[in-house]
Amino acid sequence: MSDAVVTDAELLAGALVSLNHRAEVLRGLGAVFAAAGHELYLVGGSVRDALLGRLTEHSDLDFTTDARPEEMLKFLRPWADALWDTGIDFGTVGIGKGEHRLEITTFRADSYDQVSRNPTVEFGDNLDDDLVRRDFTANAMAVRITADGPAEFHDPLGGLAAIQAKVLDTPSAPQVSFGDDPLRMLRAARFVSQLGFGVAPRVLEALLEMAPQLERITVERVAAELDKLLLGKDPVAGVDLMVQTGLGDVVLPEVGEMRMAIDEHHQHKDVYWHSLTVLRQAVDLEDEGPDLVLRWAALLHDIGKPATRKHESDGGVSFHHHEVVGAKMTRKRMRALKYSKQMVDDVSQLVYLHLRFHGYADDKGTGKWTDSAVRRYVTDAGPLLGRLHKLVRADCTTRNKRRAARLQANYDDLENRITELAAKEDLQRVRPDLDGNEIMEILGIPAGPQIGEAWRYLKELRLDHGPLSREQAIDELLKWWNARG
Repeated sequence: MSDAVVTDAELLAGALVSLNHRAEVLRGLGAVFAAAGHELYLVGGSVRDALLGRLTEHSDLDFTTDARPEEMLKFLRPWADALWDTGIDFGTVGIGKGEHRLEITTFRADSYDQVSRNPTVEFGDNLDDDLVRRDFTANAMAVRITADGPAEFHDPLGGLAAIQAKVLDTPSAPQVSFGDDPLRMLRAARFVSQLGFGVAPRVLEALLEMAPQLERITVERVAAELDKLLLGKDPVAGVDLMVQTGLGDVVLPEVGEMRMAIDEHHQHKDVYWHSLTVLRQAVDLEDEGPDLVLRWAALLHDIGKPATRKHESDGGVSFHHHEVVGAKMTRKRMRALKYSKQMVDDVSQLVYLHLRFHGYADDKGTGKWTDSAVRRYVTDAGPLLGRLHKLVRADCTTRNKRRAARLQANYDDLENRITELAAKEDLQRVRPDLDGNEIMEILGIPAGPQIGEAWRYLKELRLDHGPLSREQAIDELLKWWNARG
């Protein structure tokens, strides 16, 4: 939405237009529930996103009803294309209808033990009691769905006003809400990133007070929220709220610890703000939608600096080998959050490589890499090369315009050289000029460690000198073999 004042009536009219794009499935579902004698309401993020103009054709729709799950299964089966009952213990039935994915949950009136985040499931009897147990007032609105489609709008807790004010507040006291489910605190940071909202003063106070309770949440749920936060429109705002409130101390402490390290150029208050600037600039460089790997790498690329900080005799500060330490720290943290091996490998490799370019040329732009060094850069990056290009460019945050221009010009030069070499050589697949079978045949030895050594030797030659003819490769292989005796 623009900065122009939008009235409540205009928001509701826009939401109705958005929902009418789903009119067919909404009318059909409304008719099924009406015929069975039950109420049906669209709720939660579906209503919020319709009001904000964020509801897309791919968005899932969430509903609530007075019908019990066992009843729903009976009268929905003839209408639905597919049914899922994996959430039935919590009162939720999943439906596939054409291209639509719908979730319908019985009114809830749960109670929590304030120790785990698992509620004692209790079904409720009315809509208002269901809405008051939701995380934020912006997610506590409902639209009644009938056989004619969307009907009246229900907003007993001021959700529309919260959307107008762009503020996150809880339906009940935040201490109660967050005590019931501490994950809601991390969701607050996620919504700040996704929606551009701020948090109400009492919510901020509760976050500061209750952040340690996030330890009750499983790492899988934490990782899912962190990903959604980083993929939001303004991940910097979400990360900063997380760090400033202490939530980051629980789930991602390495990021907050960067506030202790002044960077070597004294360009920023600390490495933390430098890293947030790099994250923002990496987002600006994305050309095919949000890139989770790139955003994680941008956020974590300098987490090795606090551990490698050294005060030099000339009064400066250095962080030697922080990329090596940072890559290890990245791997350790992402494994603890139970990310996939591929995700861990990709992000940690980008962190490891992010500083490599700074040896490309001196301050005058001279002394540039040999072709061999360019090949190694491309080979080490592998399929991550495109992301590495963006990360390195985003990592330029100097306020010295002349130095910034020189760094960007040097990287332009490196990319041009990569393009030129790629036109002559297959840089994306640097392999020895002889394969393992050929090596065995030429040397007359069986498969074993020596074949691997020979293969690696030929690959190093390929990186240093570029492609060799078959005759040259055989000659070099035999020289190497004979020198070994």
